[in-house]
Amino acid sequence: MSNVNSFFSLKNTVNNLTDNDVNQTANYLEVIEAFTRTTYKSIYVIDYQLKGFEYVSYNPLFLCGHSAQEVKEMGYDFYFKYVPESDLQLLLRINTIGFDFYEKIPFEERKEYSISYDFHLKNEEGKTILINQKLTPLFLTESGKIWKSICFVSLSTQQNSGNIIITKKDGTKKVMYDLDTDCWKTLKNIELSTREKEILQYAIRGYAISEISEKINISPDTVKFHRKKLFEKLDVANINEAISYATINKLL
Repeated sequence: MSNVNSFFSLKNTVNNLTDNDVNQTANYLEVIEAFTRTTYKSIYVIDYQLKGFEYVSYNPLFLCGHSAQEVKEMGYDFYFKYVPESDLQLLLRINTIGFDFYEKIPFEERKEYSISYDFHLKNEEGKTILINQKLTPLFLTESGKIWKSICFVSLSTQQNSGNIIITKKDGTKKVMYDLDTDCWKTLKNIELSTREKEILQYAIRGYAISEISEKINISPDTVKFHRKKLFEKLDVANINEAISYATINKLL
């Protein structure tokens, strides 16, 4: 039998909520619902007081044959049913090390961090896909506990499970958890070349590949080559994600 409580850290137990805690959430799901209409990613809202999902967006790729409402009602039992055992143990480990990390962050900085990781999901036919989840705190209680988090789900660009990374929004801190040595390792800051910055800056302005090639006097194939290398460097799937990553992490 599944034990949903194993996904929820005792260090982040949310019991009584104050009026100020509750007032944070007025109408916020309407904003999230609107956002889901503009992205290919699936979005979950996790409630750590209720130990389940408050919101699940519709994306059949990640719902294993269920409706969004059904997955919402299943809560964390969904993972016990559709995640292979080895990756399920990985998720439980991530839960522990993630909350241990957050416990060491000052209250006022906790909403500035996100955690990302990859794991396999079995569909209703038993076939597996590798997905990426990225979570960041949405609301904290007055005592600094994470009350609700927002989770973005997409296909992974990696080859294997794991790849556990915590990032601060301004790019000043990025650490990866080494599963072999059981410790966090600081990752080097990413630096973009002059050409990569040029391509991103023109892309932000809406220029197509052919137009960028004319502006910087290189062939369209060379633009495509630099874009491909840029995507690999930033671990993103397309130019929109590259723009978002570079902007958030102040790489431009």
